[in-house]
Amino acid sequence: MSATIDRDRYSAGVTASPLPLAPAPPAGEPAQLPAEDAATYASWFACLAEPVRIRLLHAVATATGPVSVGRLAELTGVSQATCSHHLRKLAATGFVVLRREGTWTWVTVNAACCTGLPHAADAVMGLLAPRPCCPEDLPDDVTVRALEDADWDVVRRIYAEGIATGHATFETEVPDQRALDEKWLPQHRWVAEIDGQIVGWTAVSPTSTREVYAGVGETSIYVGDGHRGRGIGRALIHRQVTAADTAGLWTLQTSIFPENRASIALHHSAGYRTLGVRERIGRHHGTWRDTIFLERRRSAP
Repeated sequence: MSATIDRDRYSAGVTASPLPLAPAPPAGEPAQLPAEDAATYASWFACLAEPVRIRLLHAVATATGPVSVGRLAELTGVSQATCSHHLRKLAATGFVVLRREGTWTWVTVNAACCTGLPHAADAVMGLLAPRPCCPEDLPDDVTVRALEDADWDVVRRIYAEGIATGHATFETEVPDQRALDEKWLPQHRWVAEIDGQIVGWTAVSPTSTREVYAGVGETSIYVGDGHRGRGIGRALIHRQVTAADTAGLWTLQTSIFPENRASIALHHSAGYRTLGVRERIGRHHGTWRDTIFLERRRSAP
């Protein structure tokens, strides 16, 4: 593969894994980045190992249209000859496109690098590495089954216990049964039991009514007060993701308060990956709060 950013590979837009991923490594072993991809990414990062080029690429990427070499030289405070030298390096790697018009040279960003460069960083940092399907160390004393009509009172009570922690949801009151029944997908609502007692639940809601997003769901998972730390969440999320995979849901997503580290770790164990932080996304009891946005992509076609 050439060191130049592959326009065919990256021009189609952002995808979860535009590059083929190596098979999942044995448990406990680190994932391996293919040598060819590592060499490509190294050449990209080497091109950017110069502050002037970083500033030039930033200026071009944030411009609303083509920028002249003279204007870029002014912005970076270097001579026009030095600016042209660095721009040629950026163009050779594929970060920018140079266009001559008479005595003027106009510079635009290569749109492919808007996804290609972030993808390279994600791949190197392991964010795109193969992830586990779901937790394997499931508790023997927990049974997960489909939610039934008789379960609603207990499910809503556990929902209230989650709200009371202050780190489970923006909700301040438990939605009524009708609202939850209309919101949750019928085949993706589960309860966990220990000795016949409901101790947790999980459900999936559609993220949109548009047909194109029919396979995308937003997930929730709650464990009752006094039962946390016993593996109930692992049992629930195992059923959640395996049922979603079987039913053909290709994307599961959720938002979690940063303070809820246990929930973030649980979701990572089931193949979710952190996409980013949504800063000050909503007010909770009068305080603006952030959420961590996580996503799980179905590995099968």
